[in-house]
Amino acid sequence: MMFNRLATKTISALRPATRGIHSTTPSNAKVAVLGAAGGIGQPLSLLCKLSPEVDELSCYDIVGTPGVAADLSHIPSKSSTLGRLPSPVKWPMGPNEGLKEALEGSDVVVIPAGVPRKPGMTRDDLFNTNASIVKTLVEGFYMFHFSVEKAIISNPVNSTVPIAAEVLKKAGVYNPKKLAGVTTLDVCRANTFVANHHGWDPKDVDVTVIGGHAGITILPLFSRVNGAKFSDEELEAITVRTQFGGDEVVAAKAGAGSATLSMAYAGYIFTENVLKAQRGEEITQCAFVESTLTEAQYFASPVKFGKNGVEEILPLGDLSAYEKQWFDKMMPELKKQIQKGVDFVKN
Repeated sequence: MMFNRLATKTISALRPATRGIHSTTPSNAKVAVLGAAGGIGQPLSLLCKLSPEVDELSCYDIVGTPGVAADLSHIPSKSSTLGRLPSPVKWPMGPNEGLKEALEGSDVVVIPAGVPRKPGMTRDDLFNTNASIVKTLVEGFYMFHFSVEKAIISNPVNSTVPIAAEVLKKAGVYNPKKLAGVTTLDVCRANTFVANHHGWDPKDVDVTVIGGHAGITILPLFSRVNGAKFSDEELEAITVRTQFGGDEVVAAKAGAGSATLSMAYAGYIFTENVLKAQRGEEITQCAFVESTLTEAQYFASPVKFGKNGVEEILPLGDLSAYEKQWFDKMMPELKKQIQKGVDFVKN
């Protein structure tokens, strides 16, 4: 019993305050992680295994998932664990039963699959490899007739979310309420940097971050943080650091990887909030979704999640003069990255 209490206390300490209304409806949830053996996938799977919101954890990747699942299964938490690999190549050709078993019965599917960034690489450099990976995985949803909430972590998110949408549109099964790009890491970084600057507890900070999930398309709205004060130089520095926080980690790891641990944490927070919403809590969190707020077809902003996924995209509200400058600079780049994902599937 002591170890179970320890696991519960540990995950509770990791969880920040969320904007939501508590519900006592019991959960019975399955989460599938596609890319579970990777640098983001393993710590993300660990956090999901510890989460009291998860009853079954399904791990899928092209290698290593039986070992990852076996390792996770020794952790004393309530969720069961399974690990699946792609089905062996056979003739006559058949469906990927490994992916089917991983997806079957899932309430949320999180996709961190793909190659990581290395020094000197941009998210655009990742496009060709990760675009194909996301396309192939998403094709499994309609192939096996699964309608489930999908959370895309694979970079570049500004392009991979449109790729997923176009694949599903082609199959006639697209539901914009059930597809979102995870931009939670941008919020986590903004919260941390503001708290560090002011000597606050990060759990008391909630920065709204809009736009996309790459460089200048990331726009933290620091003007809306009560009590936050910055000089012009400090505001510029903290904005740019939030936008290029991933580069900071890539450089610090010196070729050994990208932001895997913090991204895993952000993915876990997003996933857990979606599960809470499915069982009746009112949850608002930033996400990259199909949107009519701006000229961009997809846009990250505060979104209300409910039992069926995206329920409402909240109004954008007023921007400060400083934020408006960044917004105008961001939009052409964001639309370009979105169109690149659309064209990848259409062409």
